[in-house]
Amino acid sequence: MQTETKKVALVTGANTGVGFQIAKSLADNGYIVYVGARNQEKGGAAVAEIGGQSKAVQLDITDLQSIDAAVTQIQSEAGYLTLLVNNAAISNAGNPGRTMEEVLGAQRASIAPIDEMKTVWETNVFGTLAVTQAFLPLLRKAETARIVTVSSALGSLTLNASPANPYRSAFDAVYGASKTALNGIFLSLAIDLESTNIKVHLVSPGFTATALNNFQGTDTVEEGSIEPIRVALAEDMATGSFTGPANYAGSDNIVPW
Repeated sequence: MQTETKKVALVTGANTGVGFQIAKSLADNGYIVYVGARNQEKGGAAVAEIGGQSKAVQLDITDLQSIDAAVTQIQSEAGYLTLLVNNAAISNAGNPGRTMEEVLGAQRASIAPIDEMKTVWETNVFGTLAVTQAFLPLLRKAETARIVTVSSALGSLTLNASPANPYRSAFDAVYGASKTALNGIFLSLAIDLESTNIKVHLVSPGFTATALNNFQGTDTVEEGSIEPIRVALAEDMATGSFTGPANYAGSDNIVPW
């Protein structure tokens, strides 16, 4: 463990959408920010716009060689990691150009193609855990470190069990349930790491209009980024938290599991 003079963050899927907004806010607040993007050119373009102490890093969280290369780059350049923001995710693996309603209709548990389900879970669940495990040694080298994982209130079993939930019909077996699995794994990680220097947080942006849902969300990217940015910048939150915007989670911002 070493005493760091700069806070160093990695944001996955940071070349666009909520990830971009998080990376920009971190850079504006003095972080050295590694902007993770599957496409190096898109990552470079995002860095040019973000400015500050931002750097592009090629990172495909479903590719172990890509993950290892990113770890090597950050290890060489920074030596430690203060904050990991797991933002990269996909909503479907079917034909492009479909509306959100068409995607959700095809991803109901009774008919969801298993191959497509595996592809989405490979990114949202297994890839997210793989990149987290790979960066744990660098997080352990910081005096205090945090892992912030962008999830979704759509993955809340408590909310979806209630017929009063207006978004209940959107709880599908492919994307929605992948967030349930993600929540469970990262709650498990929070318990696993609760005696260490690393805090673990889950955060929902709300129903945000991004490429993830064919830009059909009710909130703008700026609105949907408010809570993830708050959590990414907060250093005093208790580990194992799951929060979201007040219009989805209530005044206390806590999302039920």
